[in-house]
Amino acid sequence: MKLVAIQSLSPGACLAKPILDEAGNTLINTGIPLTETIINRLQQRGVTFVYIGDKRTNDIVVNSTSTIPFSLRKKAMESVEDVFHSLQKKHEKTRVALLEQSVREVHKVGNQLVDEIMNNDDVLSLLTDVYIYDNYVFSHSVNVTLYALSLGKEIGLTQPVLEKLGAGAMLHDVGKMLIPQDILNKPGRLTDEEFKLMKKHTTYGYELLRSTPNVSALSASCAYQHHERLDGSGYPLGIKEERIHLFSKIIAIADVYDAVTSNRVYRSALLPHEGLEILYAGAGSQFDKDMISAFRRAIAVYPIGLFVTLNDQRKGIVSKQNKGLSDRPYILIQEEGGRVLDKPYEIDLKESPTLIIISSDLKQT
Repeated sequence: MKLVAIQSLSPGACLAKPILDEAGNTLINTGIPLTETIINRLQQRGVTFVYIGDKRTNDIVVNSTSTIPFSLRKKAMESVEDVFHSLQKKHEKTRVALLEQSVREVHKVGNQLVDEIMNNDDVLSLLTDVYIYDNYVFSHSVNVTLYALSLGKEIGLTQPVLEKLGAGAMLHDVGKMLIPQDILNKPGRLTDEEFKLMKKHTTYGYELLRSTPNVSALSASCAYQHHERLDGSGYPLGIKEERIHLFSKIIAIADVYDAVTSNRVYRSALLPHEGLEILYAGAGSQFDKDMISAFRRAIAVYPIGLFVTLNDQRKGIVSKQNKGLSDRPYILIQEEGGRVLDKPYEIDLKESPTLIIISSDLKQT
């Protein structure tokens, strides 16, 4: 299978992995030829990349163990959604009762996510399955949690500490429930006044969580500080490195990375290695440089199925990941010396230190 940008698809291409909705139902199954109408609808629904069948890459299969079971991701999104809905109840006793129940569920599901991360030695990839989500905030909250937990594990946090990190990450954007939807989903650049209002979601989230039973001050601080930056350029307080909690530094990296690698109404998603470049641009000033390096080790920098070019001009498909060296994957070489090979062969970049990936290509052919 091959990873392809949706805008480069031609009618007649067949999916190698199905497209699912947020309930896990199959919208388009494998082997079904895509029509121009279907391709256009997928673009409208925010699909950026798909896996298609390719006779030269039939042997390449995405390892499902590198992702999180959909049933658990769905449960996590539902638990975050329940917190949002509980906070909207006007009757105080009803709101408090529902909040206690929904927060307990967030902690329970968060602990299950920690178990998955701790028991899985593969690098994390959220590109292995293609889902269509109708609510970005809920899917983003869960993605940020998974990335934060993966980073936390990589830097050596213990399971009990990761469980606290997971709870804070799942609730980090809860303040957005008080931001108008037309601002949250605006397709263009926010005005100065709109951005000023958007920035208040950190304070709103902190105040909501501090007044919520069974929510720790630590979880509330994650909502408050996840937009702070090491150099003091963040918000809401503009505090610097030593005053920003470790959890907030972790969530800040996960939050930015998921934002730029997710499809939004105002721009298309970046690939993982492109998202990492965004983080590295702020390394040392906005984000902790060592944490970004740890994050790089924890995720699939070059997803399986991606067509890449090496610095010796050989071209091929990422076929397998290397644990702890996700920027040094296995490559199935398909083109060499400017010609397509009749018999592709696989190389391990871990064993070839002089070789590097210099570019990637998401075109169908």
